[in-house]
Amino acid sequence: MIIVCNKNASTKSVDELVKRLEEVAQTHISKGENSIVIGLVGDTSKLDPEDIKAYPIVEKVQRVSEPFKLANRKFHEADTVIDIGGVKIGGGDFAVMAGPCSVETEEQIVYTAKMVKQSGAKILRGGAFKPRTSPYAFRGLKAEGIRLLEIAKKETGLPIVTELMSLDHLEYFENVDIIQIGARNMQNFEMLSEIGQINKPILLKRGLANTIEEWLMSAEYIMANGNENVILCERGIRTFETALRNTYDLACVPYMKALTHLPIIGDPSHATGKARLVRPLARATKAVGADGLMIEVHPNPAKALCDGAQSVTPEEFELIMQEL
Repeated sequence: MIIVCNKNASTKSVDELVKRLEEVAQTHISKGENSIVIGLVGDTSKLDPEDIKAYPIVEKVQRVSEPFKLANRKFHEADTVIDIGGVKIGGGDFAVMAGPCSVETEEQIVYTAKMVKQSGAKILRGGAFKPRTSPYAFRGLKAEGIRLLEIAKKETGLPIVTELMSLDHLEYFENVDIIQIGARNMQNFEMLSEIGQINKPILLKRGLANTIEEWLMSAEYIMANGNENVILCERGIRTFETALRNTYDLACVPYMKALTHLPIIGDPSHATGKARLVRPLARATKAVGADGLMIEVHPNPAKALCDGAQSVTPEEFELIMQEL
């Protein structure tokens, strides 16, 4: 349920109404330019909208049919802006995350970090714990990979984002600025609930074959546990088409913008699996209204230990950033 109050309502009047509502459900207050919105989460069936409308400060009462409440734009009209040490994502701020699929050596990650920063990237991405379809493939340097990311962060000042594969690894993520939840863990509800109690931005990738509603419900799990700093990432979904690694659902970006206040970025590298498609799709991602991009960059893609085919070189990344 959503209760819209007059923007001129006194703090005392709003507090009195909230106190009454919290006898029944959990409340979330969002103050916009034209109104104050009180969102209710929980069993609101016992509340009579007509009784609430009797309060002088109340302009409108409506029930929310969508199962996701906290992620819903109806609850929070203004765009959420995630601030990572001065780097902003959302609300008109476009941020690019770039770096290798996997951290391989200190030289590789520090060199790449310096190059992508020089081109305009705001955040360094790099895989330490890697989910791989084959148990025989390179699965990352794990804790050592995070240590090398921290060195690159110190050298360049770039915030870092890397994927959390298991709650058992959380101890290594103390200095990680954004925790990424990958496609395979999008519906790992125990993990989502746990990271909802962490005060760090969470990058939530869309699952391999998940609907938009399922994706938003996963964000809701994180937010319902207290962490509202969620960034959504479209990374392609599995369809009947086999020409590309995945089908890049660009239409979901403007569609999601109407549904949720959370920032959304695109990952054309994972979506297509082909480096030559990253450049045009990076332009397209920005054109449809995304809040940022995640792009894989490797100094020598032909010798990359992971996903070299979808990685662009630092020189190609510079071209992409100029066009953006």
